Amino acid sequence: MDFVKVAIADDHKIFRKGVILSLRQFNNIKFVQEAENGQELINGLAESNPDVILMDLKMPIKDGIESTKYINKHFPSIRIIILTMYEDERFVGHLMDSGANGYLLKSTDPAEIKKAIADVMRTGFYLNNFVNRILIKKNYSKQKFNPTLNSEVVISEREKRSANISLYGVYRTGNSSENGDKCPYCRSYKRQVNGTVWSKKFCGTGFLFFEKFFNRLALC
Repeated sequence: MDFVKVAIADDHKIFRKGVILSLRQFNNIKFVQEAENGQELINGLAESNPDVILMDLKMPIKDGIESTKYINKHFPSIRIIILTMYEDERFVGHLMDSGANGYLLKSTDPAEIKKAIADVMRTGFYLNNFVNRILIKKNYSKQKFNPTLNSEVVISEREKRSANISLYGVYRTGNSSENGDKCPYCRSYKRQVNGTVWSKKFCGTGFLFFEKFFNRLALC
């Protein structure tokens, strides 16, 4: 069995131990490092070599925000899931822009933490309804779009970044003759752009953003 190696950084030992204990029921998760601050975490990364980090935000010496930025730059293959008590929308948007792969509240059930770990390993991101709503709102509030009748539509780097985060589940199914997988969830969307069919499985708020983004991409 392949293990997912996980590190956890939190300045409250009782919380760290609680998370580790609650995830012990999942046999494919193995904790390889504990740290009480970001600097201690970073110092041990070369030896522990985790696949995923569960990162608290408020910690002494080096907090979760600075640690996330540093790890994203120097250890880009490591996925970072923020695990915090802060529900502020500004934290969510800033951390996702800074390289975090997911954002969970400390009240999250162990089963969802396990799902988040699996998703960031498989797709690169875990976006629950809480995070998805904030990212979509953030994108719309700052989006600047000048209508044009030219055949070429320029998508800015910022929009590409937003699309990459919000549409982590998008995949190509090939040319228009391929149907792709049927969506087992509540809603699905398919769009042909330049001869390629793009599909997305949805279970909530991502649909409108996806539709608007690819309407722009296919504009002529």
